[in-house]
Amino acid sequence: MGDMIATRDSYGNELVALGKEFENLVVLDADLAEATKTNKFKKEFPDRHIDCGIAEANMAGIAGGLSTAGFVPFMSSFAMFAAGRAYEQVRNTIGYPHLNVKIGATHAGISVGEDGATHQCLEDIALMREIPGMVVINPSDDVEARAAVRAAYKHEGPVYMRFGRLAVPVINDEASYEFEIGKGVTLKDGKDLTIIATGLPVSEAVKASELLEAEGISARVINIHTIKPIDEDIIIKAAVDTGRIFTVEEHSVIGGLGSAVAEVLSEKCPTKLKRIGIYDRFGESGPAKELLKKYGLTAEGIVKTVKENM
Repeated sequence: MGDMIATRDSYGNELVALGKEFENLVVLDADLAEATKTNKFKKEFPDRHIDCGIAEANMAGIAGGLSTAGFVPFMSSFAMFAAGRAYEQVRNTIGYPHLNVKIGATHAGISVGEDGATHQCLEDIALMREIPGMVVINPSDDVEARAAVRAAYKHEGPVYMRFGRLAVPVINDEASYEFEIGKGVTLKDGKDLTIIATGLPVSEAVKASELLEAEGISARVINIHTIKPIDEDIIIKAAVDTGRIFTVEEHSVIGGLGSAVAEVLSEKCPTKLKRIGIYDRFGESGPAKELLKKYGLTAEGIVKTVKENM
């Protein structure tokens, strides 16, 4: 595993790269440009950056209007505000008319840390995947995040992208990595069980598989970067091959990756499943790494849950 980079930085960097290529790309923010890293785009293209102030619902409406005029708007804020506070406008103004708006939601999950429960959005994947036609992407590292932003620009229709505040290891090789919306990635093969992860915990899932291997347990690791549309084929194959599935997400187990995988398995291939994530509770204030440890989202926590449920 390589350098440690927060995917919110990847978001800001790729917006600048895309801005140099495509003049119709505009970026909107809600008084959080420094935190969401869209300040990088603002510095390069001040005429194409719009600070909407602390008015996320209005920002969604502005983004929708810009999309009808031929622009490709990226509206940016914390996940709690982009998916939570602006939900009605995202649903009715962007989702219902299926407008070409991209939502860059940073500071998702409990790794927001000391900001606490009010800012630790654990429900955004559930909210966004309920909106018909909305693509939902949760990248695992810098390489994947930048590729996701580029894929979102090229995709015709609304896209929700989830980015983190905490720096995570680079696990993908930029030279060979290929991102495709709706296609999962097998990071490690295995025959005894499968760990399906998304976002920040993907690198921890890889570490967990290595710890399990040292104990004679062979774990396949799959990265599901696109929650919707989800890659049913890779999930079903893993279920058939290994017989046990564990999902790992920095999100509520209600409505997130675990629910999405459960839906696929229950309809297509009933299989033993254990969801690892946040169980029906709000987050709490504390150092990000300590919170991840407390909620079992570290490699050691994943190994513990796997062994308890084998």
